[in-house]
Amino acid sequence: MLVRDGVIQKQFIEPEKEGDPFEVSDADTMLAYINPNARKPDQVAIFTRVGCGHCARAKAKLTELGYEYAEVTLPNTSRSRVVGAVSGALTVPQIFINGEHIGGADELERWSRKAA
Repeated sequence: MLVRDGVIQKQFIEPEKEGDPFEVSDADTMLAYINPNARKPDQVAIFTRVGCGHCARAKAKLTELGYEYAEVTLPNTSRSRVVGAVSGALTVPQIFINGEHIGGADELERWSRKAA
């Protein structure tokens, strides 16, 4: 619901259906209504491990590029299984931007030069 100065401007009515009914009352729907030309924030995730120098370098590069990111720090006991399952790689860091697997720190450097 969009309210301005105490007056309801727009209601986003959910359809009647089973399961998770929230299709139109989320923040993305509101943003699209208020400013259809607004750029959605990038979705960035990085898989890391404690004490990893390449991970620190990748996180610094993401910050330098202006990205906010979700960091998933993995324990040694499951790191290779988790990273392998989601990326096909066995090392960290592994970076994903808007669903695209970028790779590790070196790949992020190359990707950022191409994207610039």
